Amino acid sequence: MAAATTLRWTHGKHFVGIDSTGHSVVLSGEKNGIGVKPSEMLLIALSACSAVDVVQILKKKRIRLSFMEVASTAEQDPEPPWTFRKIHLTYRFSGEGLTPKAVEQAIALSQDKYCSVAATLRGVAQIHTEFVILPEKSHDAA
Repeated sequence: MAAATTLRWTHGKHFVGIDSTGHSVVLSGEKNGIGVKPSEMLLIALSACSAVDVVQILKKKRIRLSFMEVASTAEQDPEPPWTFRKIHLTYRFSGEGLTPKAVEQAIALSQDKYCSVAATLRGVAQIHTEFVILPEKSHDAA
């Protein structure tokens, strides 16, 4: 299985990344740039990779999500290349039929078996996870 992307420079430290299906994302190497910082894109990719798995696993368990988000924080080395060493993911859920056991299993399967981004990062960074099951409608304030 192969992956293919294109990164196109637009100007200054600004770029557009294009995936194999033609979808794009704006990235910026400037502190207050117009796009996502490339290093933070890695955290978004990890969160998204795992979230796709978790949503699918919970769907197979016939659990109906009404809300899900994954927040990430990370510690990087203080010197270049500022390697990520610790990454913490907090999953927040609302939905019908959610149980701690089902959520814990879904996250573990994603992190340990399915998520290619987690598998790639695991050799360099420690990835820790936690989750919160929110009552319906409470996620609006989260």
